[in-house]
Amino acid sequence: MDRQEMDARRPEGCLTAAVRMPVRIVVLLVVLPVRLVWDALTACGRALDRVVLRPLGRVLYALLITPLVWLYAQVLAPLGRALVVYGLVKPAGWLYRWILTPLGHALAWLGANLVAAPARWLYRWVLTPAGHGVVWLAKALLVWPWVALWTYAVVPVVRYGIVVPLAWLFRWVVVPPARWLYRWVLAPVGREIRDAAVMAWRAAGYVSRALGRALKWLGWHLLGRPVAWTWRNVCVPAGHALRDHLWRPARAALAAARVTLRRARLDAWRALAGGPPPGRPGEPTGAPARSLGSTTTAPGVAPAPEISPRQRG
Repeated sequence: MDRQEMDARRPEGCLTAAVRMPVRIVVLLVVLPVRLVWDALTACGRALDRVVLRPLGRVLYALLITPLVWLYAQVLAPLGRALVVYGLVKPAGWLYRWILTPLGHALAWLGANLVAAPARWLYRWVLTPAGHGVVWLAKALLVWPWVALWTYAVVPVVRYGIVVPLAWLFRWVVVPPARWLYRWVLAPVGREIRDAAVMAWRAAGYVSRALGRALKWLGWHLLGRPVAWTWRNVCVPAGHALRDHLWRPARAALAAARVTLRRARLDAWRALAGGPPPGRPGEPTGAPARSLGSTTTAPGVAPAPEISPRQRG
């Protein structure tokens, strides 16, 4: 989710809802004439382009570009190829190199010596002094009188007629009362306000701490102490009773049921298979106990005679 969606889903206050409609109305009144003028100019531009510029461009292309293209393709290009073919380019180059170029250099030298030198001399010794004289005369007639008036009339009058009296009044009429007011009124009042703010800040701290302790005491006596008493006198004995009278007997009953189920499984296997069931990992297995009159003995051991001691005697 981007920032715009977050801003759009954010709840708005009443001030925003109240200001939105006037702001939109003002913006509409400001922007609407500009948009109307812009649309009118755009429509006029499109119409001018469609009605005047495009047809004029097509006419100019038909009257100028097409004849020039035809002249280049049908006249100038064949003429140039003919001149190259018939050998007129080399004479023209010889004429430019050995006649026109020296003639141009000669004309340039004559212009530099017959026109540039006199013009330079005229500019240096006639026009420049005349210009300096005109500038000096203009300064003497237009600038210097105003400079002298400003320097020797306006500045002294302003300085000694306005600035100096105002400075004297400020120094001896405004500064002493202001200094006295600052020293005996504003500074004491400022110090009192500062001290009052410091004391108020400290008192607010004391009140805040006292209120915190009161809330802590009230919370302990209204919530903490009943919860602790309930836990100590109700929940803990109930838990012990459940452990002693329900959980431990249930575990003992489950253990007894497990032993009974194991015995029933062994008896069922013995009844079905006719012998002892195969032992599981962890269960001891061995030969059954030999009873009186049993002929089962260990391999390699001779069976004992089944005669009681009384018969032997």
